[in-house]
Amino acid sequence: MDSAVSELVAGLPGEDEQLQAWQTDRTRAPIATKIVVAGGFGVGKTTLVTAVSEIQPLQTEALMTRASEDTDDLTATPDKTTTTVAMDFGRITLDDDLVLYLFGTPGQQRFWFMWDDLVRGAIGAVVLADTRRLSDCFPALDYFESCGLPYVVAVNHFDGSEEFAPDDVREALTVPPHVPVLVMDARRRISAIETLLALVGHALDATPE
Repeated sequence: MDSAVSELVAGLPGEDEQLQAWQTDRTRAPIATKIVVAGGFGVGKTTLVTAVSEIQPLQTEALMTRASEDTDDLTATPDKTTTTVAMDFGRITLDDDLVLYLFGTPGQQRFWFMWDDLVRGAIGAVVLADTRRLSDCFPALDYFESCGLPYVVAVNHFDGSEEFAPDDVREALTVPPHVPVLVMDARRRISAIETLLALVGHALDATPE
């Protein structure tokens, strides 16, 4: 896995590098793959999309006001001042003409009505979890289980929080044995890429056609 990630990171376009072949040849259509990043409020969805995207990510962040005090629990994230109100969007090229599009969902319940549109056409989802408030990711787990979309659980380890083994998290969330459970850091590009690769592999195993 490490070598695959290193090759992928090395192949990402930089400021001085040439564009991908599919970006300059109008006769070649890239193979587009869609992944959804979901989870509870303040769990790191925007951070993950930002860390991995090779383009300037699209963000729909809005300042938090006192009007949300009764619905947005900031106990675990006291420094959070903004929240996603529609979606996050990023892109990463996995191969010469294989492009992965990332859609981050809003975490609060009042924005869940957008999930059906964001999930349409996706091959799978990353469900981010925070061990300090695991219950926040239950709605996302229930949603993807009910619609049959392949997903992985990625525990975003926050500084100062207790670290748990993946098997312990699996048991606490009652995640089925075939679903990968990972521990990662959404701030680290390589860690985020490893999570996406795990999802792509799991989605191919679940729906090989």
